[in-house]
Amino acid sequence: MIDALLKKIEEMNNPTVVGLDPTLDMIPSGLKAEMMEQYGKTPRAVAEMFLTFNKCIMDSVYDIVPSVKPQIAMYEKYGLEGIRAYLETIEYAKEKGLIVIGDIKRGDISSTAAAYAAHIEGTQIEEEYFDLWKEDWVTLNPYLGIDGIQSFIDACNKKDRGIFVLVKTSNPSSSQLQDILVGDKTIYETVAELVEEWGSQSMGTMGYSRVGAVVGATHKEQGEQLRKRMPHTFFLVPGYGAQGATGADLRGFFDKEGKGCIVNSSRGIIAAYKKNEKFGEDIGAAAREAALEMKADLQY
Repeated sequence: MIDALLKKIEEMNNPTVVGLDPTLDMIPSGLKAEMMEQYGKTPRAVAEMFLTFNKCIMDSVYDIVPSVKPQIAMYEKYGLEGIRAYLETIEYAKEKGLIVIGDIKRGDISSTAAAYAAHIEGTQIEEEYFDLWKEDWVTLNPYLGIDGIQSFIDACNKKDRGIFVLVKTSNPSSSQLQDILVGDKTIYETVAELVEEWGSQSMGTMGYSRVGAVVGATHKEQGEQLRKRMPHTFFLVPGYGAQGATGADLRGFFDKEGKGCIVNSSRGIIAAYKKNEKFGEDIGAAAREAALEMKADLQY
């Protein structure tokens, strides 16, 4: 899957992933009213809003971006109906030819990690196999060390899928833990070295591993440093746009050939219609324009 992602980015000349992280206040008033009239003020109504919203976004950008990244928490908030919307969003993304990064941020002891790894390995019931989640990549928290990661690496190798491990995250308080100095290295530098090491178990054919890293766009100098430390690790880069980072801030996150990263924008694309009255409630047209502007900004 790392080779497929690299090829898709090269084919589209666009290292962008659109974060499908809808909230109720993002939904256009017309769509909200329609679904609440049909389903009431219920989780079912919100699930249908999110699914319709996501499909419109994907219809508008699938031919210019290689990937989407639904954040599972936005859907879990609404229980079973929300999970259904998450799964149907992924199914639709696959129909549109998009690579799916499931932003699930799992991390637990080995036996539990093995169960969570079903997100990318699938589920076996006797002789029957089910790929229930259909994600190509998932995000992981490495706090428990290799015990929480190995089951996913094994699944990556078995199913040719991928993981992104949190290394240096974009949120302001990440420094409370990640920047603590232990000896001559920070915690995030130690995690980076582990991720590079873990990735040696799961290399693709184009120089990068199926074990990637989450490196926040809001940390320009650290990102440049981590690129040098992690030459075989592909980066998922959140923090672009709404959190303040621009394409110019990310030059050092890419390798010398302009590869090695995929940059996420969520609100900046999916809520773009709110920033310009010319679009009214045309969320698709606004998202496409924002995605094209981001593509131009990221040209290496």
